[in-house]
Amino acid sequence: MPDTELEGLLRALAPQALGAVVRRYGHFDLAEDAVQEALLAAATQWPAEGTPANPRGWLIRVAARKLTDLLRSEQARRQREDTLVQWTLPGHWLAPAADRAAQDADDTLILLFLCCHPSLSAASQIALTLRAVGGLTTAEIARAFLVPEATMTRRITRAKRTITSSGLPFGMPADAERDGRLGAVLHVLYLIFNEGYATTSGPSLRRDDLTAEAIRLTRVLHHSLPEDGEIAGLLALMLLTDARKPARTGPDGSLILMAEQDRTRWDTELIAEGTALLTGVLPHGPAGPYQLQAAIAAVHDEAPSSERTDWPQIVALYELLLRISDNPVIALNHAVAVAMVRGAPAGLDLLAKLEADERLTGDHRLPAARAHLLETAGEPERAHAAYLEAAERTTNIPQQRYLYAQASRLGDAGASP
Repeated sequence: MPDTELEGLLRALAPQALGAVVRRYGHFDLAEDAVQEALLAAATQWPAEGTPANPRGWLIRVAARKLTDLLRSEQARRQREDTLVQWTLPGHWLAPAADRAAQDADDTLILLFLCCHPSLSAASQIALTLRAVGGLTTAEIARAFLVPEATMTRRITRAKRTITSSGLPFGMPADAERDGRLGAVLHVLYLIFNEGYATTSGPSLRRDDLTAEAIRLTRVLHHSLPEDGEIAGLLALMLLTDARKPARTGPDGSLILMAEQDRTRWDTELIAEGTALLTGVLPHGPAGPYQLQAAIAAVHDEAPSSERTDWPQIVALYELLLRISDNPVIALNHAVAVAMVRGAPAGLDLLAKLEADERLTGDHRLPAARAHLLETAGEPERAHAAYLEAAERTTNIPQQRYLYAQASRLGDAGASP
């Protein structure tokens, strides 16, 4: 089996194995260590000995043995009786056999909900989801969020201890609790996708591994809960947005705005899949925020050009979205859409109302949008200053280069006789 194929198989099996081991034995933190050792053993042995007939069962059996060793080692280290009784060794299972095949999808889904435990911060939920369910290493997660690996290690360790000490059984939450936690799960997946699609900082515009992982996990969730319209809406939003990826950057990695993209390079299969998902859920009740955002993405994807986009429909969709979501970025995008319909001054008036919103303090998107509309309105000097302000606020290198280039272009034009 090629290395890339083996890596993909192990990444897909890791959350299933972890979920199965935690379900049977408990001890989230030690179970994760045991599964990591089993994955390392598989990566070493399978290329030489061949992939076993039941690779998932192999991983679970090896992880179970290693967990037993870890538990016994921990017991030997801690001699006090009150510590000893906390451990559950084989013979006192918390659930039926860990390698029971019927639990494959459920274990991954349960693990996803467990990582989004309400007692964890959003940052910890994201980190733990990427580590336990996504299979990313702590070093990879630290690089994605620009923190030292030691910091991320402590964050993930604290999160696992919080879950372990909560005493929650490993199982799908009851319907009411599941529905209450589902919002956090969707929000975490949404944030992971957004960070991958437009990274906050660093030399690259995007992190394809994060967007791919967010899409994969959302597919798992949709497969398990196909009746939930917002899950389908979030998956549709991701697919319709990710479809534009091939045209978002030039050969040198430079940013290309949607209005200037070669739309023939957009992924038509992803657009078709996302549109079909959206079409399937919109008629069945009030649309939630992810469905509405997906509908906006679909209007963009169906348009042959920026000029021929149905901007009035996009404005209407944003206005529906603003009724149910107090999100300043949505308000910012609404202002830009209004400018496309009613002219740049109307959009600038709406942007001016966002200046006092503390949630946008330091965010480059507000001055970047203002710069674009000022240039459209025929005010190059003010646009030049706004482009510079936006460039100074962003820490993403391709975005920064683009904004400085726009400022330079206007500066050069103003200096010409």
